[in-house]
Amino acid sequence: MTASDAPTAAWTGRLTGSGAGVSALVATAIVIADMIGVGVFTSLGFQVKDIPSGFSILALWTVGGVVALCGVFSYSELGAMFPRSSGEYNFLGRAYHPAFGFLAGWVSATVGFAAPVALAAMAFGEYAKSVIPDLPPIPLAIGVVWLVSIVQLTGVRHSSTFQLISTILKVVLIVAFLVAGFVIGAPQPISFAPQAGDIAHIVSAPFAIGLVFVMYSFSGWNAATYIIGEMNTPQQSLPRALLAGTLIVLVLYVALNAVFLYSTPVGALAGQIDVASVAGSAIFGNLGGRIVGAMICVGLISSISAMMWIGPRVMMTMGEDIPSLRVFSKRSANGAPAYAILFQLAVANLLLFTRSFEAVLDFIQFALLFCSFFTVAGVIKLRITDPDLPRPYRAWGYPFTPLVFLLVTAFMMYYLLTERPLQSLAGMLVMLSGLLIYAVFRRRPAAAATSHNRE
Repeated sequence: MTASDAPTAAWTGRLTGSGAGVSALVATAIVIADMIGVGVFTSLGFQVKDIPSGFSILALWTVGGVVALCGVFSYSELGAMFPRSSGEYNFLGRAYHPAFGFLAGWVSATVGFAAPVALAAMAFGEYAKSVIPDLPPIPLAIGVVWLVSIVQLTGVRHSSTFQLISTILKVVLIVAFLVAGFVIGAPQPISFAPQAGDIAHIVSAPFAIGLVFVMYSFSGWNAATYIIGEMNTPQQSLPRALLAGTLIVLVLYVALNAVFLYSTPVGALAGQIDVASVAGSAIFGNLGGRIVGAMICVGLISSISAMMWIGPRVMMTMGEDIPSLRVFSKRSANGAPAYAILFQLAVANLLLFTRSFEAVLDFIQFALLFCSFFTVAGVIKLRITDPDLPRPYRAWGYPFTPLVFLLVTAFMMYYLLTERPLQSLAGMLVMLSGLLIYAVFRRRPAAAATSHNRE
């Protein structure tokens, strides 16, 4: 039996040794927590400069959510077909070739999650400083990553409780902010009803470019696919979690942008990166910045928790398949992939200490989009090449929904290639390095098996 054949049971089994599996509610919380970071609190200032229309801005965020839902339908079909943790590593390996899966897994397991964790932790430190000015950002960033990692090391049950509570608190605070904005905020002269010039805004280049950054804010809609192997009844729970989580975030994103525009003069928002603090000051007065900073800090804890949960599952699953990485597949008595969690913790800390996470994020964006593109394309491929495979869930709106996602993702990759060619090239080189490492890792077990057979 080859290394690629060895983990046959793992393709469909739930994480052993973890006790109770992850419920659909917790999986939904992971999706919400992973999606809502700082993007929605920082994007509007640049969008409103070129799209000074309330209806067009809300349409922009609605379109972004619809595109994310198109991805949800395709990932749900693949996840129900191949209910194994690790996301694109699993899907690309099954739809195309294990080498393609390793390419995606290599990016995700090394820096694909560690860099966003470091960025979110750094943002936590900065926002905490806005609440209490004397707090040092770097130690706070490192401390929150360690705290969340310790929770993850305690096992799935405690991780589920922590994730659920922190995500519910995040959503409650956002809803409270929305209610306060519409009740206390001074209404601005902006209309959310369609106007004569809105069609021109929606078909304009700024709208298309704005959609690229809106889609970054929606990234994370696929978070639950990284823990399929830990979910109860994944064929039913995964589609529900992805759909519910993405719909909730879509509503919250549209509502947040509406309250920003409703409560704050457009001129005060235009060109500002910290639009949430600007809106907070407009709503709550001098304490507004601190109130918003505290709200974002709480929200970032749940985001870091989600990424520290799902990221190590990629390395864990790769360790199940590849003997050279077997150490990362080892789980503690409570089911936590301890070595994989510690590895991601070490990388995130290294990125924080060197302040290199922003550069890493720049060059992995293209690689992550590339993997998502071919994952959704894999749904179409498998419908053609393997029409008889069992499909407990079939993508809604096929083939139109996958095609919508592919078109938008292709545009995003084209934008990155033209606007950030060096960073995109670096991302491609990282993927190619993954293929070289895959060849080395696969050759070793093959040689060992040959030697064993000769004996």
